[in-house]
Amino acid sequence: MAYVDGFVAAVPTTNREIYKKHAEAAAVVFKEHGALKFVECWGDDVPEGKFTSFPMAVKRKDHETVVLSWIVWPSRQRAGRGHEESHGRSSPKTGRKPHAF
Repeated sequence: MAYVDGFVAAVPTTNREIYKKHAEAAAVVFKEHGALKFVECWGDDVPEGKFTSFPMAVKRKDHETVVLSWIVWPSRQRAGRGHEESHGRSSPKTGRKPHAF
């Protein structure tokens, strides 16, 4: 059964292009280590909640945008190995590290 890692973050809106380049490099590295799919979503209409919401979860500031991303792996075990194998390593294709934003 497939396994999905999900992430929510607040990114300074002015750093959108920097984040996009980082995410593209990270996708290469994670796919080199077994990921099936890597998805990044830049929030453009993420409402504030009264009790809970993505902006509240990441303590988003006025100058930040909420980013939602996920990685699809073949299994939970492959996800664990993929994270271990990719941590601190650069992609030979990009020279970037996936955990270094």
